[in-house]
Order: sequence, then structure tokens, then C-alpha cells
Amino acid sequence: MIEYRNLRVALLGAGSVGAQVAALLLEHGPELANRAGAGLELVGVAVRDLDATRTAEIPKELLTTDAESLILGADIVIELMGGLEPARTLILQALNSGADVITGNKALLATHGPELFEAAEQVGAQLYYEAAVAGAIPIIRPLRDSLAGDRIKRILGIVNGTTNFILDRMDTAGESLETALSTATELGYAEKSDPSADIEGYDAAQKTAILASLAFHTTVPLESVYREGITAVTLEQVVAAKKAGYVVKLLAICERLTDADGVEGVSARVYPALVPRDHPLAAVHGAKNAVFIEAEAAGDLMFYGAGAGGIETASAVLGDLVSAARRHVIGGPGVAESTHANLPILPISRVITRYQITLSVVDAPGVLAAVAALFSEHGVSVETLTQSVYGGVITSTPTATLVIGTHEASEADLAATVLELESSDVVVRVTSVLRVEGS
Repeated sequence: MIEYRNLRVALLGAGSVGAQVAALLLEHGPELANRAGAGLELVGVAVRDLDATRTAEIPKELLTTDAESLILGADIVIELMGGLEPARTLILQALNSGADVITGNKALLATHGPELFEAAEQVGAQLYYEAAVAGAIPIIRPLRDSLAGDRIKRILGIVNGTTNFILDRMDTAGESLETALSTATELGYAEKSDPSADIEGYDAAQKTAILASLAFHTTVPLESVYREGITAVTLEQVVAAKKAGYVVKLLAICERLTDADGVEGVSARVYPALVPRDHPLAAVHGAKNAVFIEAEAAGDLMFYGAGAGGIETASAVLGDLVSAARRHVIGGPGVAESTHANLPILPISRVITRYQITLSVVDAPGVLAAVAALFSEHGVSVETLTQSVYGGVITSTPTATLVIGTHEASEADLAATVLELESSDVVVRVTSVLRVEGS
């Protein structure tokens, strides 16, 4: 029997993910030790409430409310508490003690990532965070390691299962957003008390900041990520998109851009977008996640799977644990995060993409020409146009609906066009503006 050195593992948090990590580590410890080349001893689990009900059984003797004492003497600390504090303070304490840290805390990384990575580098420790983005899907290691020799051009990601479930129900079952959200809540995909982190795009924005920083070797602050949620998406938009050959998805987009002034930079944004139905992301249904990478040499790559769930996300945490254990066996300092590129973060106004604009207009001669002139005036080229008579319900004047697809245009030019349309005498209402991505 092989004798391994022993590594002490401290776990902070025993929620849906933490409890599964503890159970799997206790159950599969010998097998993980064989893979890591070191014994993995779970020395304790820090919790707020010793008597709380948990999704997996954890021996009572391992539970403690004293997280700081648990960290002392640990070789590897797994933080699954969530939130900014006390998670930030505890991680810094762990790193400063020389321990490697594994976390799934996307909010903390998006907000305080540079501070944590610097602390790890100062002492030669390593911060692992595969579970912070897209749950069980391996995306951090492929970006950091496998594609380190390539040049990433763009990432399109469905990184929030709740919003994907809602939009998919609207598309496949014809449910309104309110009904689909209710279904998501009943199934446990959405928070009952406050689903805003998901449906307003905050969760996706945090993951976008992490992915963009990693892909483009540039620190991308959370406040630099442009964000729109799905609360304004209507069933009518989803149905119209379906007829036009698109599906509506909330996308996390990280893109290397060269703007009209020749400035190369990074765009990081989250918003509902039209995705062509023949694009791989269009086939991502239910609460699944997927990340589509466009690389200069490797070409197109897609990573697909469970974006959440206790036992699924625990898989990513344990993968990091094996990696951390192997590093301890081999020795040497941790690998610092690469932010050497230091590209500027470009505002949403510099983004160039295609759009679909739906207008309610006066049904009268000359309206099409007037609308086309407004687009032309701001340098936005019309690619497609469909018209249907609405029937005069909005005003006493007969109205028609125009759905206009554009060629590529800048966000600034499109915004100026929409502003003009809203004040035009021939436009009753700008019903919706959706960006087209992935084509």
C-alpha cells in the first residue's frame, strides 16, 4: 500500500455545494488521494449554525463555528460561504498563512479579485476558482492553461441557468416572463424572496468580469461590465424572434475589439440578445449553461453542462482540490494570474454589432421612406424590413408594425437613431431593440 503525505483541508461553508463537497471528500478520499499523490484529510467544516439541516450528512465532530481557528494549520482552505464578508477576510487570512485557497465565490472574485490574487502571489500560494463560473463546466482551467498559447477573440456565454430556463420556457412553451419565472421559482431555480440577482443580470455580470479578465489577461472591474437583465423581454419579442429564425438568450459577452479610432480594447457586457437558431448556443435548453469561445488558432470551442447544483458544482471544487494537492506534492510557488496585457475597457458605445428594432408606426404613405432616412442619417444600414398592419389600437390613427434588421453598426450610432425614432412624428412607439450576436 502506497504511503502518502497528508494534507489538511479546511472547509468554510456547508450549504448546498459545501455539504456535497464534504460528503464526497469523505466518501472518495482514498481515490482522490491516489489521483493527487497526497492524503486529503478534512479537518473541519466551519458553519454558522451547528444544527442546521443540510443536503448531505456531515459528522458532527467536524462542524465548528470558529472559522479562523480552523484555517490555522490548514494546507488547503475551501471557501464556499458566499458573500463578500467574512469570506474576503478569511481568504486573505488563509493565503497569508501560506495555504492554497479554493473558492466558488463569483461575487467576491469579481469585486476583490485583484487584491486576492496579489495576496496569493506575495506568499507563493495559489487561488483556484473553477466553481465560480458555470458550475460543473470546466472553463477556468481551459482558458488559463489549455488556451494560454492562443489569442481569444470572443466569448459568448449562457452563464445563468435561471434566466436560460425562463427564456427557454417562453420560447418552447409560449409562457409569459411572469409565468416562466413562477415556474422557475417552483422548481427551485429562482430565489423566492428576490430573484433580481439572476433576472437583472447581476450574477451573469460577475461571471463576465471573471471570464474577460482571464481571457484577455486584463483586469476587468465589475463596474466596467455593461449589464441589462431580462425583465423587459416580452413574449411578443420571443415569438417575433422565433419567426425570424432567432432565439432570445441572456448572453455574457467578452470581446477583444478595435474601435473606429483604432484603439484595441476589451468589451465585457451582459444583455438579452438574438442568437441564430443554427448557432450551438441556441440549442442550450432548460437551466443548462454553455460557454462558446472563438479563438484565433483553435477556432470555435463550446463547453456545455450543468451551470449550478450542489453536487454538480462540487465536482469543480474537488477538481481544484486535486490540482492544489498535486501542487503541494510537486512543490514550488503558485502561478500568478496573468494581467500583463492591461488593455483598456471599452464602453458599450464602442461596441459594433447587428440589431433588430421593432417599431409601431403610422400606417400612411411615405412612412417607410421617413424611417429609412433616419437610419441613413446616423450611418445605420438597414438589412431587412418586414411590415404588418397593427389595426389602430394604440392610437386612433391606423398603425403598422415594422421589424427592421440592421447591418453592423456601433452602439453609439444605433442609440442616436433610436432617440430620433422616438421623437419622430411617424413613429408611435419604439417597441423593442435587441442586439444580434453569434452570426
